[in-house]
Amino acid sequence: MPTLSSFSHQLRRVLPLLAVAGLGLAGTPPTPPAAHTFGLSADNFMLDGKPFQMISGELHYPRIPREAWRSRLKMAKAMGLNTVGTYVFWNAHEPQPGKYDFTGNHDVAAFVKMAQEEGLWVVLRPSPYVCAEWEFGGYPYWLQNVPGLKVRSQEPQYVAAYRRYIQAVGKQLAPLQVNHGGPVLMVQVENEYGSYGSDKEYLALNKKLFEEAGFDGLLYTCDPARDVAAGHLDGLLPAVNGTDKPSQIRQLVRANHGGKGPYYVAEWYPAWFDWWGAPHHTVPASKYTPGLDSVLKAGMSINMYMFHGGSTRGFMNGANYKGDSSHYEPQVSSYDYDAPLDEAGNATPKFMAFREVIAKYRPAGQPLPPVPAARPSAALPTLQLTNAASLLSRLPTPVASATPLTFEALKQAYGFVLYRTTVPGGGPKTLKLNDLRDYAVVLVNGQRVGTLDRRLRQDQLKLTLPAGPVQLDILVENMGRINFGEYLLQNTKGITKSVQLDGKELKDWRMYGLPFDQAPAVAKAAAAAPASAEPVLRSATFTVAQPVDTYLDLRAWGKGSVWVNGHNLGRYWAIGPQQTLYVPAEWLKKGTNEITVLELLKPRQTALPFLNHSILSELQPAASSL
Repeated sequence: MPTLSSFSHQLRRVLPLLAVAGLGLAGTPPTPPAAHTFGLSADNFMLDGKPFQMISGELHYPRIPREAWRSRLKMAKAMGLNTVGTYVFWNAHEPQPGKYDFTGNHDVAAFVKMAQEEGLWVVLRPSPYVCAEWEFGGYPYWLQNVPGLKVRSQEPQYVAAYRRYIQAVGKQLAPLQVNHGGPVLMVQVENEYGSYGSDKEYLALNKKLFEEAGFDGLLYTCDPARDVAAGHLDGLLPAVNGTDKPSQIRQLVRANHGGKGPYYVAEWYPAWFDWWGAPHHTVPASKYTPGLDSVLKAGMSINMYMFHGGSTRGFMNGANYKGDSSHYEPQVSSYDYDAPLDEAGNATPKFMAFREVIAKYRPAGQPLPPVPAARPSAALPTLQLTNAASLLSRLPTPVASATPLTFEALKQAYGFVLYRTTVPGGGPKTLKLNDLRDYAVVLVNGQRVGTLDRRLRQDQLKLTLPAGPVQLDILVENMGRINFGEYLLQNTKGITKSVQLDGKELKDWRMYGLPFDQAPAVAKAAAAAPASAEPVLRSATFTVAQPVDTYLDLRAWGKGSVWVNGHNLGRYWAIGPQQTLYVPAEWLKKGTNEITVLELLKPRQTALPFLNHSILSELQPAASSL
């Protein structure tokens, strides 16, 4: 018979196991995770009272399939990182006013907890503005529907929306700060604000809103070297972006932080992003290893942007804009970034070179874990997408208006809008779209007669119209809202002003919203080939014996988007530099899979090959009428 003392001994052994499992006895709450202290000394970050050097890499949870988060975090550990950084994306979490989404690929709290499980600390960047080559810099489109609202300002309507959002974020993430037992070491207030403005009262308001939302740990600001003075807030640590020169970092931080450190490079760029019609950006690792070595040797902390870019799925890419239409630069769907970890999550030569540098600064007795093997990839058999439907045959109920309505006025965030009216035919005429945003396919009686491209400052088209009344269709694609700079308040989409035919303004429009927030359905039976010049939806099923990574080879196609098993893989466009779309193994099924393609320019194209690798052209693509 067990004695009382032996029972007590057994109980002492079992209780910790119950706590780890999240269980207690008779409703007793589990033991909370141990809280840590994280603060600043004159030269170092201090974790639990000891100097701590952050060696961090940026990766973004929405750009990685949730099923692959853990493998990417393990790769971060394998390169020698002890911390990861991520933005938090307002438009992903509040797509419509008051409707919040922290589920699935948007479950940022689960991502942060997983990082902790993998032995990584986290730097959190939940500013409502993120830039990040992300649609509208992270802002939800609907902010533009509030008259007078001004982002990145003290304007009351913006502040009210900001407060509601950051309160929702705080409920998810404030409990995960390091002082509450979580992995979040620091939280960033605003984002490179010095590149946009210098209103210190606005920055102080940001700090107050963060604190009200429960962020009671270490807050900091970050700005490019030339903008630190404008963007920092007294009392917060000023981080520096875009430099790996220790002397410059020390000077900038000390000048804005009471003559002391610590020193943190919040964005160190080992490469760059891509936009349509420009070459793929690559930078050899040898150009950056000396800078990485110099920062780490100086005992400074660093966050490489990006460690792993992943993919900007759906329609969430942003755009740069430099003051006139010829400088509108929408970004591609691949966020490969020429980063140490490629789009599929595999180690690159840059990964290995950086790992070698980082290994020199690891604490004694902490060898780097082995580098996981590359993910399996394969070129699946070529598909024939013979099931087809004309896009014009699949239109929803229209909205009528005397003048064209923007996406925002239609309460549509992304995708396409078809604008339709009837015009008198007969002979040559000139069609002019005033302030097109961003790409238009023009059709007369259902047949494509031309395209207009904001990037190329195209706003008018010569038409030869048949006699009699003519149906004029203008299919407009939102190619991505501006994500950086002074033009954030000029981000409405669609036909934003007026349409003229031979100088006369056209009226009486019907607008058909095509947001494609879900994969479009196409009849399973093969259909007759569509007319030679109209946008088309094509689909097929294919069988996979064992899911592995693969890539769609879209070099023979024109322009459009692709869905696989309901997942929007992103955009393709013959002008490059992106020529393939990455299909992660996690989004394929063993057995039957479905694919749908929206093709705007080559409706008779049916063959869709696969590759076992990506193609990102490093050469300037030739001029194209596409």
